[in-house]
Amino acid sequence: MTENNELRIAVIGSGPAGVYSSDILLKQLAKRSEELGLPATARIDLFEKLPVPFGLVRYGVAPDHPSIKFIAGALEKTLDNPNIHLYCDVEFGKDVTLDELLARYDAVLFATGAVKDKPLGLPGSDLEGVYGAAKFVEWYDGYPTGAREWPLDAENVAVIGGGNVAMDVARELMRNADDLKAKTDIPDNVYEGIQKNKAKVLHLFIRRGVAQAKFSVQELREMEKLPGVQLIINEDDFDLDEETIEVAGKDKLARQMVEELFTIREMAEDMEDDGDVDFEGNPADRKYYIHFNSAPTEVLGEDGKVTGIRVEVTETGADGKMHRTGEFVDYPVEAVYHAIGYKPAEAPGIAYDEKGAHLANANGDGRITTEADGGEVRPRLYATGWAKRGPVGLIGSTKSDALMIVNHMLEDFAAAPEHGLFAEDRNPESIDELLAGKGIRPIDFAGWKRIDKFERAEGAKEGREHKKVIEPEQMRKLAAGE
Repeated sequence: MTENNELRIAVIGSGPAGVYSSDILLKQLAKRSEELGLPATARIDLFEKLPVPFGLVRYGVAPDHPSIKFIAGALEKTLDNPNIHLYCDVEFGKDVTLDELLARYDAVLFATGAVKDKPLGLPGSDLEGVYGAAKFVEWYDGYPTGAREWPLDAENVAVIGGGNVAMDVARELMRNADDLKAKTDIPDNVYEGIQKNKAKVLHLFIRRGVAQAKFSVQELREMEKLPGVQLIINEDDFDLDEETIEVAGKDKLARQMVEELFTIREMAEDMEDDGDVDFEGNPADRKYYIHFNSAPTEVLGEDGKVTGIRVEVTETGADGKMHRTGEFVDYPVEAVYHAIGYKPAEAPGIAYDEKGAHLANANGDGRITTEADGGEVRPRLYATGWAKRGPVGLIGSTKSDALMIVNHMLEDFAAAPEHGLFAEDRNPESIDELLAGKGIRPIDFAGWKRIDKFERAEGAKEGREHKKVIEPEQMRKLAAGE
């Protein structure tokens, strides 16, 4: 089989979903090509709109997650494969169109992430001092087009949300700047911003009960080890009935989470008994309140600025259904952060399912359709990760997604008379010629390695493993060896 007859796949997005899919596709092809009557090799080109790869791992997760550098290392090993080609700084729909890709590739796989928040939708959500988690995450993760400064002058802060992003946001708002700098790759502007953070009291509001929270155990353990922070809980939240405990116990992850939350309850009691101290027994200068069964109903304000938040007490049954009680409590806060979900990016020319917040695909099987509700399957177009299923699941969830979609893709290829070789232009240099003709200079894997080398060198000067570059133009110059 000559190079011109290998399968050619374009992947939009170089985060975990795109990279895992590329790796699995090559492995499945090697394993199943003979059985399916397909070429044994493939060229996979990943198109990334940012100047650097890794998407969510680099820009969507808090910098103090210790496991993230291991995930990034695994993704990098996959990209260092001669059959996988990286095209960073190339935006789908702007720099390259769907028609241009379909002329050159046998299939296009969308593995785009999420950069927008779901709207809060409460009275007062337009007040100054109300922030979506996505923009705050962009700031502290050094997103290339994100904010360079962040207002951290509120002494009393509320965070709304019962998932891992809410936990990340709350943790960073309670973080000690020097501790964060020593352990992470945050850039200087983030370090300086957190140094000036005035937050002394934080309230985390979770609508449902202890047994229905969506936190990972890792997130909870990171909450437990915040220097200078006292954790405060409401003991009534932990008064679970037998049915609730039984239901939670049937799911391994839920059981582990509840057990860890009970550990936090004991920690909070010890912190109070020992004189309002942190996890190491040192005097705490910040207080972190964790409120379960608390549904925010309104952001309160004066003169266009946040002054408080109104919360309705709720009750949650063993079935996970929340019931409102009509009992309200007001909390004085000057800033409100909401982490109630992301909205995955749309793709030009692809139908979008607004209700599910993902690209339209047939019964969740990853095959792109003409309409959100049903419609016909569009040949040679697929979606994986959040682009397929919406903003749910952890990074690891993308692997099972990728395996399913890759197998659907290969089976579709095998069923076609062309045996997967659909693209008319099979010149492997065609995409490079197209981009060059438009004056676009993609950043390839070698360019990324130059950026990474510089970031490591800058970190080493401060005794750190890594220090992020955040300006796109500097990234381009580093990638080009300038």
